[in-house]
Amino acid sequence: MSFVVDFIQVSTVGLESSPVAEALAGLRANEARYFMNKYQHEFTVVPASESRETLDYVNRILKEERGIEFAAKSLETSRFQVKNIKWAFVFFEDGLEVNVMYTVDDPKKRAVGFKLSEGMEVPKELGKFKFARQKSKLAGTIRGSFFVIKGALRKQDS
Repeated sequence: MSFVVDFIQVSTVGLESSPVAEALAGLRANEARYFMNKYQHEFTVVPASESRETLDYVNRILKEERGIEFAAKSLETSRFQVKNIKWAFVFFEDGLEVNVMYTVDDPKKRAVGFKLSEGMEVPKELGKFKFARQKSKLAGTIRGSFFVIKGALRKQDS
């Protein structure tokens, strides 16, 4: 069952099992606000148990590009296209958000981003990454990092 994320009334629905549920909900709401303000797109999430295809897509990119496999449980995903950019998000129980931004017409603008909810430790899988800090009214202090995707989408991912 899908859930439209409200960035006015922040809710922990779907994230209750996270030890940083409120901060993760703020992070999710921060994304919803961004997509509404920039693209007039409602940010909708679905339980990870209902989105195997999105999880497989994100996990494949992480593994093939950097050999990363997260131990944390995935709670929710989102996958959509706005303008010429395909987006995929995974929200993890430990407070991590992973997003894949893949422009369909510009191979130089393809990346995987990592955002850490306030209060969570850096996952061991991301120990080599440097994180920048960003303040958010919805999410507190967000720590983020990214890497550029070098490979191309497979036909079945398009």
